[in-house]
Amino acid sequence: MNDLFSLVGRTALVTGGSRGIGRMIATGFLTQGAKVYISSRKADACEEAAKQLSALGPCFALPADVSSVAGAQRLAAAYAAREPSLDILVNNAGAAWGEPFDSFTEKGWDKVLDLNLKSPFFLTQALHELLRKAAGARPAKVINIASVDGISLNPLETYSYHASKAGLIHLTRRLSIRLAQDNIVVSGIAPGAFASDMNRDARDHGDELARRIPAGRIGTAEDMAGAAIYLASRAGDYVMGEIIVVDGGVTLARG
Repeated sequence: MNDLFSLVGRTALVTGGSRGIGRMIATGFLTQGAKVYISSRKADACEEAAKQLSALGPCFALPADVSSVAGAQRLAAAYAAREPSLDILVNNAGAAWGEPFDSFTEKGWDKVLDLNLKSPFFLTQALHELLRKAAGARPAKVINIASVDGISLNPLETYSYHASKAGLIHLTRRLSIRLAQDNIVVSGIAPGAFASDMNRDARDHGDELARRIPAGRIGTAEDMAGAAIYLASRAGDYVMGEIIVVDGGVTLARG
């Protein structure tokens, strides 16, 4: 049982890994012994984050825009040029868009759906063979980062975001059944309030937001890293198609 949560000898790719929830997950993986590749659209930020995270373990930058199929394929090719297989893929890169119903734009729909829903499918598809190569005595892992907004409603008019995260939750279940035959375990995490550039309320008004959270606080880096390590490690090998809600009780309170 001593190595139940160990990631020693495992290689991971985390999209959107230069900041926010992706960086929390990358940090957790590194502390458990994994080699980690992080990807983000902004090359300078990606390189700088990888440099900083390298203090914890081997971390490398693979800048990419995965919002298109071609971009996902380029990232897969860049990774394949460096590694023969992939143990853990974290589909975390995401976007949000808020706009009133009457003026909600096609741009606000396509940008969010492309990155939040299309990208996880086609990046997983592009990396399928490398994940299969890693799956031997231990399964390979795909972890999709959804949101509590895919389960329950927030008061904001974030139509495409709600739809994309609800879709990602169901996509995770569908992928889990197909990829199980290749010894690839697919699961997901639905975060609540974590401080990030995307969740500026949690970042800038955490104390106020905490009053509406049953746990009495917003999420910490350790909360997110712990859930991701569980799913990525041997401890989560038998967890298939499930979405772990990490929100301090927000979803229950909304209900």
